[in-house]
Amino acid sequence: MRDFNVVVLGAGGVGKSALTARFIRDVFIENYDPTIEEEYRRTLQVDGTLTSLEVLDTAGADQFNAINEMYIKNGRGFLLVFSLTQEASLREVEMLRQQIYRVKGGSAKVPIVVVGTKLDLVNEREVPRSTIQELAARWGLPFYETSAKRNWQISTPFEDLVRQMLSRYPVESVRRKKGSRGSCVVM
Repeated sequence: MRDFNVVVLGAGGVGKSALTARFIRDVFIENYDPTIEEEYRRTLQVDGTLTSLEVLDTAGADQFNAINEMYIKNGRGFLLVFSLTQEASLREVEMLRQQIYRVKGGSAKVPIVVVGTKLDLVNEREVPRSTIQELAARWGLPFYETSAKRNWQISTPFEDLVRQMLSRYPVESVRRKKGSRGSCVVM
């Protein structure tokens, strides 16, 4: 089994916890209660590979900016979450994306998926699909539109992220010499 840690980042109130809770426990959180930090685990099979995901649901990026850097340093994959009903939250995702590349050394190979939430709130939508398509092309990142309330497209972004992490972090093979038995050193 492969183990990966995923960090969920985005502005406050965009639905990070609702998305995470729907994915992990298949429940919808109705009331907004600002998160400081919650950690969850779920086993997931993607393309025949069993993975254990440790998902870190973080506080709104605007609230604990200094802590985000620590999360980014330790994270292997990132879900950048914005609300389709708040255009300003998409600008926050752009800042987070730049911060991830800065902290991770500018590598374009960092596993990242961008997720727009609240797809069910059609009448409140502020972010047009054309904007998302243009950013997806410019950033070279996959974008998904989801609804935790309606359970629409919840697993897909996580599965995409697992595929990226499997590709980016291949299994390290441990090579031993023939006939070699591990050694024990007592000091």
